[in-house]
Amino acid sequence: MSQYLLSVIHNAEDMAAMDAMTPEELQTVFAAVDTFNERLQREGAWVFAGGLQTHEATTTVDNTGAETVVTDGPFAETKEYLGGFWIIEAPDLDAALRWAAEGSKACANRVEVRPFQEEPGA
Repeated sequence: MSQYLLSVIHNAEDMAAMDAMTPEELQTVFAAVDTFNERLQREGAWVFAGGLQTHEATTTVDNTGAETVVTDGPFAETKEYLGGFWIIEAPDLDAALRWAAEGSKACANRVEVRPFQEEPGA
């Protein structure tokens, strides 16, 4: 089986919509994600998942030059950022896309699907 990263992508409009949700509306989304996570686990597709703090909590480390540079936050031109993710195992891209569609419905947001690189000779 191949592994896939299902990324929940947020932008400013998404954050505004989430900020406008009532606690009850947020609980509905959290419950839907919990149900989705439980299904992934039951069906053997679950590897790992997590929600992330907002992009304001980001720290960037660049150790490609002579000295390590640590800066707060993302680059200024960033319009979208990773809000959460699932790492799943699926037999093929079509199966991963079906999982992503369910995850998107559960978290009420877009989900990007990206396969992990296969090891050479695997």
